[in-house]
Amino acid sequence: MENPRRFEAGPDPFGRIWQAEFRWLQTAISIRHADTVDVKFVVWTEEEPKQEKVIAMQHAGLLALTVAANHPLTDAWCLKLAAKHLTSMIESGEDLEKTLVTMSRADLDRAAGILQTA
Repeated sequence: MENPRRFEAGPDPFGRIWQAEFRWLQTAISIRHADTVDVKFVVWTEEEPKQEKVIAMQHAGLLALTVAANHPLTDAWCLKLAAKHLTSMIESGEDLEKTLVTMSRADLDRAAGILQTA
């Protein structure tokens, strides 16, 4: 993925390619009273209406990951982690029906691993 702000993902389990577009990133303390970083995307594919997907990353998990990965906690890194998770969701079909998806620590580790090998 060259551009995590606008990218293609897939194929999904039905063979479709999805378009994804970044909308915003913000600390969810202010909007949901949650200690997370939220990244919002709009996704769409043929014969499907545009859908909003918010990928939430727990702050404690992000801090632990920064230590384990020896990577600073930046907005750009959070955007890339969320984009990788969204791509995995689309390819597997897992959680695709949800608007708000909270990444587990295992999800964070997996996304960070994909970024490190890319």
